[in-house]
Amino acid sequence: MEEMDKNKEENRERNKMKDMPVGKLMIQMGIPMILSMALQAVYNIVDSAFVGNMKVGSEAALNALTLVFPVQMLMVAVGIGTGVGTNALLARTLGQGNREKAAKVAGNSLFLGVIIYVVCLLFGIFGVKAYISSQTVDAEVLEMGVSYLRICCVISFGIIFFSLFEKLLQATGRSLYSTIGQVVGAVVNIILDPIMIYGIGPCPEMGVKGAAYATVIGQVASAVLLLIFHMKLNREFGHGPKYMKPNAGVIKEIYAIGLPAIIAQALMSIMVYVMNLILKFNPPAQTAYGLFYKVQQFVLFLAFGLRDAITPIIAFAYGMRSKKRIQDGIKYGLIYTIALMILGIAITEIFPGAFAMLFNAGQSREYFIAAMRVISVSFLFAGINVAYQGIYQALDGGLESLVISLLRQLIIILPLAGIFSLFVRNGQMGVSLIWWAFPITEIISCFVGYVFLKKIRKNRVDVLN
Repeated sequence: MEEMDKNKEENRERNKMKDMPVGKLMIQMGIPMILSMALQAVYNIVDSAFVGNMKVGSEAALNALTLVFPVQMLMVAVGIGTGVGTNALLARTLGQGNREKAAKVAGNSLFLGVIIYVVCLLFGIFGVKAYISSQTVDAEVLEMGVSYLRICCVISFGIIFFSLFEKLLQATGRSLYSTIGQVVGAVVNIILDPIMIYGIGPCPEMGVKGAAYATVIGQVASAVLLLIFHMKLNREFGHGPKYMKPNAGVIKEIYAIGLPAIIAQALMSIMVYVMNLILKFNPPAQTAYGLFYKVQQFVLFLAFGLRDAITPIIAFAYGMRSKKRIQDGIKYGLIYTIALMILGIAITEIFPGAFAMLFNAGQSREYFIAAMRVISVSFLFAGINVAYQGIYQALDGGLESLVISLLRQLIIILPLAGIFSLFVRNGQMGVSLIWWAFPITEIISCFVGYVFLKKIRKNRVDVLN
């Protein structure tokens, strides 16, 4: 009887991916994913908000969180990128009806998760101090940054395995459950933050260390819950240690799709790190950029969430060789992304002062508000670029996705920001000039992305019956 119920559930999920109108399917799958990504961004915003309101050392603490943020992003990048590869490959494999291979895909992704955690652990023990000291000479900021980042790295298995289980559930159309896990983690983090930072009840006052512990405990709670959901609900394929045995062919396929996503996310990390170095001459502007970036991530994570619906829907349709469903996936993916980004621009342009108050930005306030006003203009083009990348990944366009990432986060943005910073240092222009590098970069990248989309449609979609 249980087997029959299991088969019914599998068929229902498979039929949904196969038959449900794409516009409706994208909303149904996208909303939980968007909420999930938004909550992921909340982790960083909540930490900064509580830390910014510490009685002693709040300015130094906010600066420390700005400096550690690139490594936090890098850990998420590798976890999510591996998950993206797993997601697209698993969805495509299930679309082809290959249950045995699907089990190996899922098992190998968990094996990769163990490897990623070991690397993060070693960096947490041996590499943290050298990394923080490259960005600041302030002893207080250095101490706070090292304490926070070491905790995040040593207990990083929560965020890594959450990222993988999230994508395993999304690939089978069960995105609601990944959102439940994310909500639980965010709630745990929000409850523990004031208790551990300020020392409420029996808990001693831990300051920045408390923020780190609250974050990782929330991440572990999310990961454990998603592990349970994965084992109980993802019955389309087998589970168990035998499927975790490394398979070079499967790992290669995962990273053929996922590596561009890892590089894309990792480039975000490199970009923030280099921007911290560019702005080192002005610590309040450096802190302001770090705070703004967290708000920016909150908006762009909406686009990332929708992208995580776009990729499996189009990948499944590609596995089925359904030209109509691929075209609908592209159309609705772009329409919904544009709508989300317009909403994000409206919020950030109208309420910059409210965000500055939330973080208790202090000396960084005017730089922060100026950054909000200028960089928010780029959200529309940045969102479209993210959607393009989701479409490329679903249609085996990993190289195109990588090029867009390189343009957005390395090739155009950093030289431009570096050149603009020379004018600022010479006193010819204000810091706001540096912020204009972001809209210029996204507009150029968006034009290139459109050219790539036309090429991919012609070569991979239009040829289908």
